[in-house]
Amino acid sequence: MRVIIQKFGGTSLASPEVRDLVVEKIKKTLQQGYQSVVVVSAMGRRGDNYATDTLIDLARSINKNISLREMDQVMYCGEMISAVVMAATLQAAGIQAVTLTGGQAGIITDATFGQARILKVDPARVVSLLKTGKTPVVCGFQGITVDGEFTTLGRGGSDTTAAALGAALNAELVEIFTDVEGIMTADPRIVHDARKLERIGYNEVCQLAHQGAKVIHPRAVEIAMQKNIPLVVKSTFSNASGTLITSASACEPMYETAVYDRVATGVTYQTGIAQLAVKPLQRETAWSSYDVFKAMADIPVSVDFINIHPDQVLFTVNEEIADKASNKLRDLGYSVNIRCNCAKVSVVGGGMREVPGVMASVAEALTVNDIPILQTVDSHTSISVLIDKSQVETAVRSLHEKFDLARC
Repeated sequence: MRVIIQKFGGTSLASPEVRDLVVEKIKKTLQQGYQSVVVVSAMGRRGDNYATDTLIDLARSINKNISLREMDQVMYCGEMISAVVMAATLQAAGIQAVTLTGGQAGIITDATFGQARILKVDPARVVSLLKTGKTPVVCGFQGITVDGEFTTLGRGGSDTTAAALGAALNAELVEIFTDVEGIMTADPRIVHDARKLERIGYNEVCQLAHQGAKVIHPRAVEIAMQKNIPLVVKSTFSNASGTLITSASACEPMYETAVYDRVATGVTYQTGIAQLAVKPLQRETAWSSYDVFKAMADIPVSVDFINIHPDQVLFTVNEEIADKASNKLRDLGYSVNIRCNCAKVSVVGGGMREVPGVMASVAEALTVNDIPILQTVDSHTSISVLIDKSQVETAVRSLHEKFDLARC
């Protein structure tokens, strides 16, 4: 079997007119001799009747402290409604479509409600349907435990479902359909000459996703990378080729793209960040950074931008949990200073490995625009700076220009 996974996001399913476009994408795949496994998200966005955020708001309007297990039960419904509607649309177009929940499609997870991890994928039922010429329409974002409990995979979980099924079925390609034509060098709402990337490596797109780009979930990329399955991010609303994500050339006959050797690939950003400066109340008090981070792990709180000094520890957390984190540390006898309204701006690129002067270029671009750097963190494929939120747009534009990302 030659299988392609086709995942459609909520905006691709929100109306009959858009669903007709989805039918044409699936028909084209079938006509080319492939078999399609369709993965769907919940329809629409917050405020739309069956969107996941709408269902969450409904549940929390009754009990804002509803348990994660019960929340998973209601969030399961969005994708189920979407899958049934999409299967009915395909059936009306003459395609033999069959709806499957995540569990029916063999997505087995742990019991971490709201943020479950996939333990294994048993694609037997999907394979059986494909062998009889049927097109499975699978609910993304969901799984099931070995005990039969419904679970959800967290934000971006439908991308993860698509990649996991692609890996289990040895798919030739995973297509992620959305409302944009691919992955951009920067947010086009901020950088007007941002361009679409024709091709990008797994590691680079993972970094872009982790650092704030929301086009594809990094877990999906990591799963696809394990079996070297190419992904394409493309638009439901056009016939543009999209952005190819791969480290191999196996799919070049299908997606012929040029490869450029450049230091940076894109600039992205995250807001809603708070910086915490933690010190002992008395300078002579014996203390350890381990105690600080153990306290954050116990809450639990994820930390970033970590700098450890003899007299203080600096790190960042999501702004919405900054008070919770600081209260925990103060209860343990620490002095905590919180700086809110921070943002993380990142330059990402596989070409920056061992290239001297990259940090100097970042610092220069920000300095000439009077943007103070509060902290930095880097990896082999990214450099991130912590700045004031009010300067995000200027920072993104200046870095995009400094690394000449508008040039093809």
